[in-house]
Amino acid sequence: MSVRQCPAVLIAAPASGQGKTTVTAALARLHRNQGRQVRVFKCGPDFLDPMILERASGAPVYQLDMWMVGEQESRRLLWEAAGEADLILIEGVMGLFDGTPSSADLARHFGVPVLGVIDGTAMAQTFGALALGLARYQPDLPFAGVLANRVGTLRHAQLLEGSLTEGLRWYGALSRETGIELPSRHLGLVQASELNDLDLRLDAAATALASSCEVALPPAVAFAAPQPVVAEPLLAGVRIAVARDEAFAFTYGASLDLLRAMGAQLHFFSPIHDSGLPEADSLYLPGGYPELHHVALAQNTPMLEAIRAHHRAGKPLLAECGGMLYLLDSLTDVEGVSAPLLGLLPGAAVMQKRLAALALQTVDLPEGSLRGHTYHHSLTTTTLAPIARGLSPNGGRGAEAVYRDGRMTASYVHFYFPSNPRAVAALFMPQTAIASRLAPTEAGETPVGASLLAISQ
Repeated sequence: MSVRQCPAVLIAAPASGQGKTTVTAALARLHRNQGRQVRVFKCGPDFLDPMILERASGAPVYQLDMWMVGEQESRRLLWEAAGEADLILIEGVMGLFDGTPSSADLARHFGVPVLGVIDGTAMAQTFGALALGLARYQPDLPFAGVLANRVGTLRHAQLLEGSLTEGLRWYGALSRETGIELPSRHLGLVQASELNDLDLRLDAAATALASSCEVALPPAVAFAAPQPVVAEPLLAGVRIAVARDEAFAFTYGASLDLLRAMGAQLHFFSPIHDSGLPEADSLYLPGGYPELHHVALAQNTPMLEAIRAHHRAGKPLLAECGGMLYLLDSLTDVEGVSAPLLGLLPGAAVMQKRLAALALQTVDLPEGSLRGHTYHHSLTTTTLAPIARGLSPNGGRGAEAVYRDGRMTASYVHFYFPSNPRAVAALFMPQTAIASRLAPTEAGETPVGASLLAISQ
């Protein structure tokens, strides 16, 4: 293995809400339409933006993050992408310098130049001051140039471009036309599958961007080879049913890849539309928007009973965020409409009009420590005592509880499975396989599944 070269840029902004995803998607579609193979990554935890970016680029989108994903795994993902792509785009998170680690930290570590996206609404020459601040605030940060979003007229775009100093490169502009902007709801962008005109919007954004500047590739970046990692076949032959439909779609591609790499067979199903579970040893209920579909979920009684039977049989079940809400006795939306659900986790959840929690999380489970994040607009009450609580590395709001009943594990935390493959294997592994497959990794070590055996017996 050796160093690989590929043009790359990290799209960042002064703050959230500046339109980074729209710009990243427009760039991806623009270069894809010109015949280039584009790989896009998302910096930090996010499920909705990658759905849009996958449609724009035509390739899977994975997370990059110096804490949750880790330096070595981020390096591996970039190195593999550099071997197949003509262009790598990385969408940042929040403001360029916000958080620890920040988007700027990731860009600096891998030598990827930053493309600053600035909302030009109600702004003229001040645009140049903001651009200069982004470029010079940290002198060792590689910086490619700036792009204006939500401009009004051609004259407005010319004013913004003319305000740039010190040789900052102009990457073009996108107008504030509604046909380009991507719609949002309480957890972020509307899911790609719900936007019937998404491809039209992406092509319109790509065309608008091409008309505002000279289309050219950013500088090439050298990506060093990672340390090789081989997944243990801990889940060989294990059948995992994974919920996937309008209500449950928040899964990390890298997490599903890991399950497959460990030998698991993934079988997707819809809690809304299907009448029963696929034949499976384990069940995964990821997050999503159950609050938008709770009445339909409640009306699918055959599915409710199938999941209850799965739990009664003592089979593994992992539920995250929206998946956990599905386990409760009831869920009430912001309009006050309540629906009875699985009743496997005693308690109820009520949707809030404001954000309830947003934080990175590390959780010490009996199976081992897992990293992930929490982001939700609901409040849950339950009589079940938690077996663990999350801890935010940034001191962020939310020390999320993890609940367990038999082989059922539930939490608001969205776990990033590659952060601890053996712990994840223990969560999904049938009881009969734990003792033999999760043996000590080194002489004298306690098997990962030993505490799980003690809890579930």
